[in-house]
Amino acid sequence: MFTKILIANRGEIALRVIEACRELGVSTVAVYSEADAKVRHVAAADEAVLVGPPPPAASYLNIPAIIEAARQTGAEAIHPGYGFLAENAEFARQCEAAGLVFIGPPAQAIRQMGDKVRARQLMQAAGVPVVPGTEGFGLDQMDGLAAEAEKIGYPVMIKAAAGGGGIGMTIVSKPERLTKGLEQAQRRAQQAFGNATIYLEKAIQQPKHIEVQLLGDQHGQLIHLFERECSVQRRHQKVIEESPSPVVDVETRQKITQAAVEAGRAVGYHNAGTVEFIMDQENNFYFLEMNTRIQVEHPVTEMITGVDLVQQQLKIAAGEALSLSQNELSQNGHAIECRIYAEDPERFFPSPGTITTYEVPSGDHIRLDDWVEGGLEVTPFYDPLLAKLIVWGSDREEAIARTLEALAQYKIEGIKTNISLHQKILAHPDFVAGRYNVDLLSKPL
Repeated sequence: MFTKILIANRGEIALRVIEACRELGVSTVAVYSEADAKVRHVAAADEAVLVGPPPPAASYLNIPAIIEAARQTGAEAIHPGYGFLAENAEFARQCEAAGLVFIGPPAQAIRQMGDKVRARQLMQAAGVPVVPGTEGFGLDQMDGLAAEAEKIGYPVMIKAAAGGGGIGMTIVSKPERLTKGLEQAQRRAQQAFGNATIYLEKAIQQPKHIEVQLLGDQHGQLIHLFERECSVQRRHQKVIEESPSPVVDVETRQKITQAAVEAGRAVGYHNAGTVEFIMDQENNFYFLEMNTRIQVEHPVTEMITGVDLVQQQLKIAAGEALSLSQNELSQNGHAIECRIYAEDPERFFPSPGTITTYEVPSGDHIRLDDWVEGGLEVTPFYDPLLAKLIVWGSDREEAIARTLEALAQYKIEGIKTNISLHQKILAHPDFVAGRYNVDLLSKPL
């Protein structure tokens, strides 16, 4: 096991990694921007290094500064968390070149899965179901897309080949809207990823979003830790996750988890990763993408399996063999995660400012992964995620009831939050019945 690692992230995921390291006896180094000098992850780590001014490009995305911080402090490895550099193949490569262990998958796996067109090709070759779609098209290859869209059948989804997190996705319902949609998608792809290549997929109507957690070691062992339901989304960003999925039966679970394992094997995957699928109303599922990192929603899997995924990441990166076997794993009860954002719950706009009151829920089966406190200024520089409220119940009904109780106890003042939105969602008849899909938040609740 490592003696010291650097955490190339901030906020609650940095604190989560610090906690896992402390339990394994590993020292930690935090990095921070000038805007984060007083936040909790800086004080919680054994050491902390300033890496730049507030803009992410000058601090948390500053690869030379982060690698130099690791060198200066004698860290042996870097944990990227999620977001920022977590799925940056070049960062993984530079860590390796600097003699540092990247706590994640091989750079090649990140690169292959980061190119969504290439990922589709790999999945098809591995026998994993994919949504009908096209190859990638650059700026000078647009002429054939109208014919391709007609072949696929409207509505079609336009996606960025280098994309992720729903950024740049555009749905086109009619042929006459295709040209405008293509221009919009390419512009967003170029702005967000520096790569204007796009591709088309059949837009599955009212889909469910199901993902499967994987763990693999460097000795050829690869296992799944079941599925998570992630269909409560706004603007393609997840809001609530739960496990198990209320619509996945035993037969579908066996098929979708096996497909996820095959996807991981196709790219020689090790460490923690997630294979995301969309599912139609007949429970047919299709590969969406692979997230080559720990997920924001990993705690719901930890709650129902009892496996500490971050500790497993550290052990795998250190070269240890998995101590878990597939037959030992089972789903115990039901867990729900609510992402608490600093945002207007009606318009979904970020709500930076100073937190004047911060009172958190407590009780059995409640877990809170947060990074804020009373008196803290939430700046506009970073993702507005404040906390993740994770609640366990012996069954889904109990988990929903306990989550509503916890949300009623949660009090944040001074800024707007989406706590009231979570309360509406969990009380909505479609959510309670488990028959919701990604369109749940497309209209007022």
